[in-house]
Amino acid sequence: MEMEEEIQEQEETKELTKRTVTMQGRPMVLAGNEIKAGDKAPDFKVLDNDMMPMKFLRSHLGKVSVILSVPSLDTPICDLETRRFNKEAQSLSPDINILAISMDLPFAQKRWCGTAGVTNVKTYSDYQRGVFGRAYGVLIKDLRLLARAIFIMNREGEVKYAQLVKEVTNEPNYDEALSEIKKLN
Repeated sequence: MEMEEEIQEQEETKELTKRTVTMQGRPMVLAGNEIKAGDKAPDFKVLDNDMMPMKFLRSHLGKVSVILSVPSLDTPICDLETRRFNKEAQSLSPDINILAISMDLPFAQKRWCGTAGVTNVKTYSDYQRGVFGRAYGVLIKDLRLLARAIFIMNREGEVKYAQLVKEVTNEPNYDEALSEIKKLN
């Protein structure tokens, strides 16, 4: 099985135009294809905080969804970003789902949410296979972390907004993302 994954990764690398982000100025190659506004939201399966699988489209079609792709909730910028969206969610329609996806283990996410008091943002883990990271083109290959990005989907599953933060240690453009969310609210 390991050999098959290595061959698949080599084929992906050949086909990709090398999309990158930086981490503290160092270029990092992203795996997967770029997702843009107007694309159909790719489906994916991740784990919730109780280690139960969640299939995205089955669970969220018919609702506006905001996906925060973050490297690790236990880092200062990811912590700030997720707390900010948790606070903003209080003034949004209950029909808007905000998900934060990282490579953190589910039990670490659960611990972080409890400590941070985050209840309006649902956290999910992509640690097993990086399915979300590859589907949305945000998997940092060498580090096996997710790049910082925000994706907003309408009720029909169409991507209406995509923001990839070029320097992973920077915060996203909150005002721009929140403006897009409010258009769908």
